[in-house]
Amino acid sequence: MGENFLSPTYLILLLITITRLISTVGKTEQWKSLLLPEISNKLREDPEAIQGASRDYGNLIHDVPAGVFVPSSVQDIATLIKLSYNNNKVGDSVPFSIAARGQGHSTKGQAMARDGVVVDMARFREGGNGVGITVGGGGGKQYYADVGGEQLWIDVLRAAMEHGLTPVSWTDYLYLTVGGTLSNAGISGQTFKYGPQITSVLEMDVITGKGESVTCSKQTNSELFYAVLGGLGQFGIITRARIALEPAPKRVKWVRFLYDDFSAFTKDQERLISINGSKQKNRLDYLEGMLLMHQGPINNWRSSFFPLADHPRIISLVTQHRVLYCLEVAKYYDDQSEVNVDKELQVLFQGLSYIPGFYYEKNVSFVEFLNRVRSGELKLQSQGLWDVPHPWLNLFIPKSQILDFDSGVFKNIIHKRNITTGPALVYPMNRNKWDNKMSASIPDEDVFYAVGFLHSSGFDNWKAYDAQNREILQFCNDAGIKYKQYLPHYRTQEGWTNHFGPKWGTFSERKHQFDPRMILSPGQRIFNNN
Repeated sequence: MGENFLSPTYLILLLITITRLISTVGKTEQWKSLLLPEISNKLREDPEAIQGASRDYGNLIHDVPAGVFVPSSVQDIATLIKLSYNNNKVGDSVPFSIAARGQGHSTKGQAMARDGVVVDMARFREGGNGVGITVGGGGGKQYYADVGGEQLWIDVLRAAMEHGLTPVSWTDYLYLTVGGTLSNAGISGQTFKYGPQITSVLEMDVITGKGESVTCSKQTNSELFYAVLGGLGQFGIITRARIALEPAPKRVKWVRFLYDDFSAFTKDQERLISINGSKQKNRLDYLEGMLLMHQGPINNWRSSFFPLADHPRIISLVTQHRVLYCLEVAKYYDDQSEVNVDKELQVLFQGLSYIPGFYYEKNVSFVEFLNRVRSGELKLQSQGLWDVPHPWLNLFIPKSQILDFDSGVFKNIIHKRNITTGPALVYPMNRNKWDNKMSASIPDEDVFYAVGFLHSSGFDNWKAYDAQNREILQFCNDAGIKYKQYLPHYRTQEGWTNHFGPKWGTFSERKHQFDPRMILSPGQRIFNNN
């Protein structure tokens, strides 16, 4: 894969990027002439800044902005948006579009702004001029962290742990910005129990598409609060979020089981996530699942778990069954609960239908468990395999149709194409842990599955994975599977209307209320489908 960096396709993309960069310089100068000096000198148009903002983790779409804005304060961001909102005509592109870019971990250009301005939240964080991270509460009140939207979740964890506290809901990868995950939902194996990250937000400061700085919560300016959470950046830029915290555990029992029967695998998953009531003390804290296929490694970049001595017999099973299903669970504990954790897990695991003899367990620190993907990232970076195309596909599938999905996708499309080597995730969530007032769109069933194909490819073969993704979506459409995309990407207004379903009317009304000139997050292509 490393040899693909200089492929003809990549060089063509680079040439297009440079050509379009040259064409945008004039527009940037027009905008600079309208800005106050203390703002204009923060608008970069050098090739390094422009090229960095023209790509993302997906490495599939390259949209060139006219400029990259590096704010020194929250007020700078508000001033920039207000300039675009208030000016009736400046050149050909006003009001110019604006996109906030955190870590650039989107995969389909969602944080880009073609011919517009990208707000570099990473450099904002590195400059130390944002809200930062402050832990508060206690004394009988809810513990919380006030966190800048530009901050990374790994830093939120570290700051909270200094006080013996932690957020309860996470993503698998922690080097993402708070504003970025809250604009989508923020999901992982904790979601079945604690809900997505957006349900842990108590309050926010948001700069709307009018350039207005607004504090919002469920009690105050609630319409904006619910709009922004899961709102794909359409209604405002999050500059501060107040995240609920709870006492942090110290260690984690981390367990994996292997299955050769998908029905048994999903039945056990659904039973385990049903044990989540507040009166049920013996319950899991984390549950995910994944596929093991013969064309992929037994251990992938997300974690090295299975002992090397067992690889041959696991590979033999994969060869025999074509695909195995791995159930991954975790239970947190501390000094007081350590004595009972093994006994409690034995009770939870009674009656599970995994393959006898294929039970694996680790005992790790809480922070090591949450940050488990980091070591894989660093390894790929050292090999030059991190900044490659990532043609990902993430879906929510209703429980009632997950067996159909297994038959048509896992056992058919994936098997026949025989190209899937990256992690393939499948695990259930409880709908009652989500807040339907928020913008995030999920299936209308009590239980639904997150399915993720986290592909990596070379620059010369990503189209094969993209074609597989399209075939999966076509199968779902033909089979009547009522899926929702997570980290969605649609090419038509009809696609977006169907995605939001009954929420579309409210979503559209909120857009006209909080960003009436359609300035924010053009890369999502919701209201500017081009």
